[in-house]
Amino acid sequence: MKDEKVRPQLNIEIPAELEEVYSNLAVIAHSSSEFVFDFIRVMPNMPKSKVKSRVIMNAEHAKRLLYALQQNIDKYEQQFGEIVLPENKKTMTIPSWGFKGEA
Repeated sequence: MKDEKVRPQLNIEIPAELEEVYSNLAVIAHSSSEFVFDFIRVMPNMPKSKVKSRVIMNAEHAKRLLYALQQNIDKYEQQFGEIVLPENKKTMTIPSWGFKGEA
């Protein structure tokens, strides 16, 4: 008989009053213990944008997020086709706007 761990079921509830946030830019910073994800909505011809949401997580959970995102992108591309990025936009760099890599 195989020794398998039984994981408790986790019920996740999304509150009706939760406000969804659209983001087309994410700025990621980290310290030795945490990752900070700032989600921003940049509008055309608007020189200023505000952070709409900030998520802070430890390094282990950030890596789990990386794996989960990769799995979801793979499933998306299997269903809808490859997400094609222009060659000059495969990595996004932004000017240093005073962001520091400390959480």
